[in-house]
Amino acid sequence: MKRLTFLFLFFFCLTAYDVTAQLVLPQASPAAVVKQTIGLTDITVEYHAPSVKGRKVFGSLVPYGSLWRAGANEATLITFTDELFLNHERVPAGTYSFFIFPQSDSLWQVVLNKDTGLWGLEGYNELDDVAYLEVKPKKTPFQETMQFSFSDIDTNKGKLNLSWENKTVSLSIETEIEKKALANINDALTKASTDDWYIWAQAAEYMLPRKEHHQKALDWINKSIAIKDNFYNNWIKAKLYAYNNEYQMAFNLTAKAMKLGPSEPESYKEYARQIETAYNDWKKRK
Repeated sequence: MKRLTFLFLFFFCLTAYDVTAQLVLPQASPAAVVKQTIGLTDITVEYHAPSVKGRKVFGSLVPYGSLWRAGANEATLITFTDELFLNHERVPAGTYSFFIFPQSDSLWQVVLNKDTGLWGLEGYNELDDVAYLEVKPKKTPFQETMQFSFSDIDTNKGKLNLSWENKTVSLSIETEIEKKALANINDALTKASTDDWYIWAQAAEYMLPRKEHHQKALDWINKSIAIKDNFYNNWIKAKLYAYNNEYQMAFNLTAKAMKLGPSEPESYKEYARQIETAYNDWKKRK
């Protein structure tokens, strides 16, 4: 009995020791993650954010002429789910260590390196660099804690910004959405069920302003109408013809959409006003 009691206390002490050995304390430079979708591409930055704490940062704590990890602790990482353009330079999809080389007060470089297991600069090898991107720092309001952020987000464009102390540098981002969007559409249409009229209409609607794909869009919307003839896919087909300046066909199809609409009152009321406005406009142009 005494032996069992001793063993129990022994293992209890081991367990208690293991718990205290995993003590977690606040970090001076806490971890941070920022993520943004641009077009169809996800961009994620993982970093540790140092603070100024009364120090002079650029030109002192971060000296000119030396590579900087763009953060603290392990190297900052940036991930792109698709190939994209950074400052007009093509960068393949993947995860990269993100460094900055501040050459002077007015000229810096962003360096992307394919080794993602670095602690700061320890083990850094310039042979693993995949991109050198020139950036010009701008003077901005004081920023105590270093911060990555995204701004100026558009359909397939945006900016990645790094701000600290009184400087901000920005990278322009441009993604190729058309190639991936077409691949996604073709994949979805291949997998579509035989009674799914809506997915064909969605695909055709995406092509509305893309005149180079006009015939493809017409084929898709005709497929949708063949599955189920309703106001919505006729409205999409009308807009396809209008984008191609074929207003007689657009007018006829809009009239058909208005005739079919009342059979689906809940869905139709969302589109009724724009359909009727287009009908009156295209009637004058036909």
